[in-house]
Amino acid sequence: MSNDAIEAAVFRRLLAHLDGRKDVQNIELMTLAGFCRNCLSKWYVAAAEEQGESVALDHARELVYGMPYGDWKAQYQTEATAEQMAAFDAANASK
Repeated sequence: MSNDAIEAAVFRRLLAHLDGRKDVQNIELMTLAGFCRNCLSKWYVAAAEEQGESVALDHARELVYGMPYGDWKAQYQTEATAEQMAAFDAANASK
C-alpha cells in the first residue's frame, strides 16, 4: 500500500471519528487541538489547489461534515458557552 493510500485511509477514519462525535463542538476542538472541522475543510481546498485542482469550500465542508454545512450547523452546532469562549481565549492567549 502506498503512503498516499495510507494517508487517505487515515483521513477517512478521522472524518468517520468526527462524524461519530457530533457532540464535540468546533470551539472545543479549536481549544484542545488547535483545529476544527472548518480547518479541515479549508486544508482540503488548499491541498486541492496545490495539486492544480479547484474544490469549492462548500463542497469540502460537505465532505468533512458528511452533509451540507448549514444542515450540520442547524442540527448539531450549539451556541458557545461563556466557559467555552473563556477556554478558547485562554488557549489562544499563549500563542
